[in-house]
Amino acid sequence: MLQILTVCGAGLGSSFACQMSVDAVLKELGVEAKLDHTDISSVGGAKADIILSGKKRYTLDCPTIFLDRLVDKNEIKEKLTPVLKDLGVL
Repeated sequence: MLQILTVCGAGLGSSFACQMSVDAVLKELGVEAKLDHTDISSVGGAKADIILSGKKRYTLDCPTIFLDRLVDKNEIKEKLTPVLKDLGVL
């Protein structure tokens, strides 16, 4: 199953709110995925197929989507859809 991780500075409020927005977008697109959230210092050891985060820049071994607004469903859908297509999920 597709694994998606949302990331913020502390790994609590913002990343969880982003996770809920991502979940809503995935339901709209008809995509099933396992979602989780974490803090930026833990993301390096995390395993995920896709990571969504704020504007903090780092390099990981999976597609990483940087958001201007962590809970903006339109931005999430706009940036997530091409990645899902590239992975063959859509």
